[in-house]
Amino acid sequence: MTAPDSAPRDDAQFRGQHSEEILVDVKDLKMFFPVTEGVFIHTEVATVKAVNGISFQIKKGETLGLVGESGCGKTTTGRCILQLEQSTDGEILYEGTDLTKLDSKALIEYRQKIQIIFQDPFSSLNPRMTIGEIIAEPMKVHGIIPDATARRTRVLELLTKCGLKTNFAERYPHEMSGGQRQRVGIARALAMDPEFIICDEAVSALDVSIQAQVINLLEDLREEFGLTYLFISHDLSVVRHICHRVAVMYLGNMVELASCDELYDNPLHPYTQALLEAVPIPDPDLENDRAHKIVKGEIPSPMNPPSGCVFHPRCEKAVARCSQNAPEFREVKPGHWVACTEV
Repeated sequence: MTAPDSAPRDDAQFRGQHSEEILVDVKDLKMFFPVTEGVFIHTEVATVKAVNGISFQIKKGETLGLVGESGCGKTTTGRCILQLEQSTDGEILYEGTDLTKLDSKALIEYRQKIQIIFQDPFSSLNPRMTIGEIIAEPMKVHGIIPDATARRTRVLELLTKCGLKTNFAERYPHEMSGGQRQRVGIARALAMDPEFIICDEAVSALDVSIQAQVINLLEDLREEFGLTYLFISHDLSVVRHICHRVAVMYLGNMVELASCDELYDNPLHPYTQALLEAVPIPDPDLENDRAHKIVKGEIPSPMNPPSGCVFHPRCEKAVARCSQNAPEFREVKPGHWVACTEV
């Protein structure tokens, strides 16, 4: 496979078809972190509600985008699915098996099926190992390819699949650019023959032109290997290009979930509308002429979230009941879910 084009493909049809079979089913997920004080005796004084009861499903072959501003709980959600964090409450079903109920030994099988591509393509690679060793290590640890020669062959194949030359196997991470290092991270994830990959801000640290190349590569690999993605990002332009559906989070809560085109063409939640209005327009004249709507106030602390709807202190459409009762996350039209009493 040749390296992908540098320009992003502007056709929603390339996102392809996906199965209706549910691969990942997250139910009422909560992740609270205690805040303690004291040196020798730790006393819990508060709780950070990083993820506060969210539910969503991911279908096989689908890319679900998870968006929101920094601190909303996107990455924590991904870490909980990976079982890098032990969730406070809720279920994480993978093909019907609740991952939260498994011990470390039983999780080994699922760690081969579920992989992650990290945000920083430099800190996530061991600087003392060559690229070939980095990609081969998970295959050796999990016994996927016991033979060293066969592993070497597989490493070279993965490098080629990810648009890198085979001689990169002898290089070290510091000898490569950011985009090349991120391709190594993708190749390392593919080494386990996964079914599901969590892309945690996988392109946010890259230049825009390199972002396009990596996004196109991820799309190609999804089609070729039948992969399923959870694409965590704050860049709504990138999300629109690659995702089938988009979920919007705010302060640990899910506020809207819909198909990609539906969400961008008909956003219902005031926070989603504010996010989309903040996306810059490539045409300078149109960008200068449009009216910008600034969301009032500051983001509340997750240690003391507002009562009722968590967005109501900053929402221009808020009414009295918004501060009293938390809105139900409900389906207002087929496939379009929103948590807002005024919709």
